Amino acid sequence: MNLRRILIAALVVLVGVLLYRNVGSAPAPKAAPAGDCTASRFEDAAFTECLAVPGKHQIALRLKGQNGLIFRGFPTLAQDPSRGDIAFAVNGGMYDTGSRPIGYYVENGERLRKLNQANAEGNFYLKPNGVFFGDAAGNWRVLSSEDFAATVTKRPQFGTQSGPMLLIAGKLHPSLAENGASLKLRNSVCVDAKGAAHFAISDEPVSFGQIARLMKRGCGDANALFLDGTVSSLWHPAGGRMDVRFPLGPLIVVTSLRKEPAK
Repeated sequence: MNLRRILIAALVVLVGVLLYRNVGSAPAPKAAPAGDCTASRFEDAAFTECLAVPGKHQIALRLKGQNGLIFRGFPTLAQDPSRGDIAFAVNGGMYDTGSRPIGYYVENGERLRKLNQANAEGNFYLKPNGVFFGDAAGNWRVLSSEDFAATVTKRPQFGTQSGPMLLIAGKLHPSLAENGASLKLRNSVCVDAKGAAHFAISDEPVSFGQIARLMKRGCGDANALFLDGTVSSLWHPAGGRMDVRFPLGPLIVVTSLRKEPAK
């Protein structure tokens, strides 16, 4: 009996050691490569930050699949044959109950909605709002809707209108509080001085001011645009993350550019 108890005790200890090695002291995850997505903490809140780099990535907007139906989420995008080699994707741009954009929207050089400069209630209409846009060569920008209307004469390859602007030349939107009482999941974008697009999504509810300050850390005295809230979502295939909040509207899809083999 004593031997049996000793064997049982030894087995319990062995199982405990194995569980500790596999769970309690799991190795730290490796840092994601440049241009991918990484977890971060900012002002004691959890975020995920993603970077798109000109020459390494291409940015496009997607609304419908090859079947003509609006995606409304990442699971349907994942099933679309034309999705490409996706590095990551986020939702971006305000939309109606049918997931159709309510503001400026250009996909693959085709304009589906004109710039919306109307006055109404809601985040989108908190002026200034703005446009995130760019071309296939990797020239990406964030401008207020007013500046976009006044200075952009050539139709971009992609463009999505959202609001409000978080930062205007590095300064907080005049109607936003530094630490407002409204806390929600939020995602945003800015473009730094080197032309890289910084995307951020909060992994817990935060204020407009807090995510604006995160954008300033990434892009300095640049413009930053609020993309969406509450349903803010990220698909990062390499990281095994696919948020399934529903319904979504326009999707900002970042694909990896394939390098030609050296001859």
